[in-house]
Amino acid sequence: LFLAVCAVGIGGTFQYGYNVSIINAPTQHIHKFLNETWSSRYHKELNPDLLTFLWSVIASIFSLGGLCGALIGGTMAIRLGRKGALLMNNVVAILASILMGISFPTGLFELLIAGRFLIGINSGIGLCVQPLYIGEFAPKHLRGGLAMGTSIFLTGGILTGQIIGLRELLGGEKHWPLLLSSSCIPALAQLLFLPWFPESPRYLLIDRGDELSCAKALKRFHGSSEYRREMEDIQRECFALDGEKPKKPWQLFTDPGVRWQLITVIVMTMGQQLSGINAIYFYATYVFEQAGIMAEKIPYVTLGTGVCECLTALSCVRSNYVGRRCLIIGGYLLMTLWCTVLTFSLTYQNLYSWVPYMSMMCVFAFILSFGLGPGGITNTLTAELFVQSSRPAAYMIAGTVSWISFFTVGMLFPFIVNGLKQYCFVVFLLECFVVAAFIFLVIPETKNKSFLEIKKEFHKLNFGRNA
Repeated sequence: LFLAVCAVGIGGTFQYGYNVSIINAPTQHIHKFLNETWSSRYHKELNPDLLTFLWSVIASIFSLGGLCGALIGGTMAIRLGRKGALLMNNVVAILASILMGISFPTGLFELLIAGRFLIGINSGIGLCVQPLYIGEFAPKHLRGGLAMGTSIFLTGGILTGQIIGLRELLGGEKHWPLLLSSSCIPALAQLLFLPWFPESPRYLLIDRGDELSCAKALKRFHGSSEYRREMEDIQRECFALDGEKPKKPWQLFTDPGVRWQLITVIVMTMGQQLSGINAIYFYATYVFEQAGIMAEKIPYVTLGTGVCECLTALSCVRSNYVGRRCLIIGGYLLMTLWCTVLTFSLTYQNLYSWVPYMSMMCVFAFILSFGLGPGGITNTLTAELFVQSSRPAAYMIAGTVSWISFFTVGMLFPFIVNGLKQYCFVVFLLECFVVAAFIFLVIPETKNKSFLEIKKEFHKLNFGRNA
């Protein structure tokens, strides 16, 4: 099970985290490349406004690709299987790496844009299919812990990108094309290791009707002495679905039986992206500067934020013992607290010498709290709130909402910060508190429950107490 999570994660959410972080290091070098390419091609200087536009396209086209990947990820998981979709997804990553790698020697910045779009598609598919696959092959009593592999590899990708992007490694002027094309390495690793593992047992039995292959897959994942209980659980779900085909995303919006599950996933996904984590990273450099850290040392201190996320993702494996509901509510409430403290500390930054250090503490505490709840549990709950026929469509909807929110935050965030300054955290603390209240009122605990038992819990909400 552990090796399966590693084989799935290295080419899944690891790619997303890695490609989000590596684009930051070579910003100046890409600006220089754009200027030189434009000058040699058109024999005139590149207009500063056009340079800003081209850089914005290179940075943000990743989000558009992610949205496209989220829209097709569920369909690929249904037609090719969960494992098949992930394997095919690596072809996209390798093609993207080649395009980004040859953009500099060929002098074609258009290839850089195309490569970023394709690696966005790869990340969108990975974010959709990886938690779906892990959630389906994990035994019920370990589902929470194993599903945290999604978050662990995502944060591991961010940290790895931050390290590889240091100027002493591949973040320098000579090596930045290698940095952008290095995303082919996780893709090749998954192509090498994932074929050794079986397809999702639930997919094999419920979607394909192949009971023999399902039993073989369960024996591989759970052991020959432990697989029978899980086999019975899958058979009960198959009987309850009574041959129901996988649903399309628009069918979920008209199905009253999943109304509150769908609302929950949309609220949690939007809450995760709009929680203020981007504001924290934006303010991190300013906070570190105010604390007296030299500018050239800040990239190394920023690595501490990546380490924080990794540590909390690893600690969230204990969600199997504490419970999803407790962790996610606690995470949002702690984020509300740190937003409040950070607002005060940034307001009175110059009043006392110790205040900048409090701001610095708040940055790390907020990131730890995010990893404890929203960053770690959201994808796990999305897998648990739906039965087999609705799950791929639910991940397509969740992925679409996530990428649209990600893009919206990227577009509006600079205006929010410029307009409200440090008071932007008041907006985020209100959002975190509202999401925590929603989860407290709506979401039942899902730990150690089968998918049918969780569906029964939501039946009361969807159809009333007397249903």
